[in-house]
Amino acid sequence: MNFSIHQASHIGNRKYNQDRVAYAYNKDALLLVLADGMGGHLHGEVAAGLVMDTFVTEFSLQTHIDDPSGFLSDTMLRAHQRIMALPHHDEGNFPGTTCVAALIQGGEIYWGHAGDSRLYLLRNGKVSARTLDHSMVQMWLELGVIDEQEARTHPKRNQITNCLGGVEDLFSMESATPVKLLPGDVVVLCSDGLCGPIVDKEMIAAFSSEPVGAALDKLIASALSLENGRADNVTGLAMRWENGAIAHDTNETVCHVLGIP
Repeated sequence: MNFSIHQASHIGNRKYNQDRVAYAYNKDALLLVLADGMGGHLHGEVAAGLVMDTFVTEFSLQTHIDDPSGFLSDTMLRAHQRIMALPHHDEGNFPGTTCVAALIQGGEIYWGHAGDSRLYLLRNGKVSARTLDHSMVQMWLELGVIDEQEARTHPKRNQITNCLGGVEDLFSMESATPVKLLPGDVVVLCSDGLCGPIVDKEMIAAFSSEPVGAALDKLIASALSLENGRADNVTGLAMRWENGAIAHDTNETVCHVLGIP
């Protein structure tokens, strides 16, 4: 597989960084995963960290995944169950986290998500596909109650309707139809701290003109600036599928979990 990849995170103007992000690959497949922990004193960062550990561990146990969509849904459910098994002190409340995960195998990309962390597939200067947030604001947007600009600034935009942990019966993973990747395609996973302030055209422009590392770092800086001292944690992972990139061929599983203080 030939691809270039970069992941980065910034604490923003929050006391803690509860975002987590990782990727792993072997000679057959590439895993991308991002989680945005929630819960403040309930330690959302623990929930998000369990998502990373679960996905990377399960991926490392397999050399070829026979059912990529099943792998994503089963692994996300297993992460949810691990979060629900954590010791807790608030009756009925557990740490929670969003999750978006993608698996590339055989030149096709499979993905699934829960919550408002997003995946974008950028192709030929357009957003070819992206996840839709599991949130009240997204529901109102789809019903025509509010428009895109109102959704971007709505005071309830962070209230989600689906997550791992949190409440036992709240979780479900939404999966997508797999897509054949083409040379030059860019896949972006990001927390709402990035996709909230950044409009699609800015994201498209950044990845159309710069390498994925420079583009992602530029977008994170832009998101921090646009939020003007009120920024959430801002985290992203970007991968460009291209013939001229480094060939990541290895018989061993290579894992990169971003270290976040």
